Amino acid sequence: MPLPPATGTGRYYAIAAKSIRLIRHGCTNRPFFHISVTHRRRLNSQPVIEQLGSYDPMPNMNNEKLVALNLDRIKHWLGKGAHVSPPVAELLGLSGFFPIHPRSYMTAWRNRRTERENQAKEKAEGSS
Repeated sequence: MPLPPATGTGRYYAIAAKSIRLIRHGCTNRPFFHISVTHRRRLNSQPVIEQLGSYDPMPNMNNEKLVALNLDRIKHWLGKGAHVSPPVAELLGLSGFFPIHPRSYMTAWRNRRTERENQAKEKAEGSS
């Protein structure tokens, strides 16, 4: 394989590490994310390689956060050695593609503990 020229023709990026991560779109106070394959050190002005899905973190009227994933293309890019960012790893864990991420377990544990504390406060206030 010949060495890439030093003139900055873009061949450097052909062999650079790839990353699967969230790219923020949407408006102020209304985020929307594309799950995309990008170069590891991509600037915001550079285009992405491929969009693999989308994630809407704002709950809809049924209190659902919507995620769309192209699992075949995710498998393809993981086979090529692409790295996965922690937020995408969490989403893939919740979808069943990866094992559940430890951060998801910690969040669920904190939510249960907070709920128990709130119930204990309400019970103490009600009995007083």
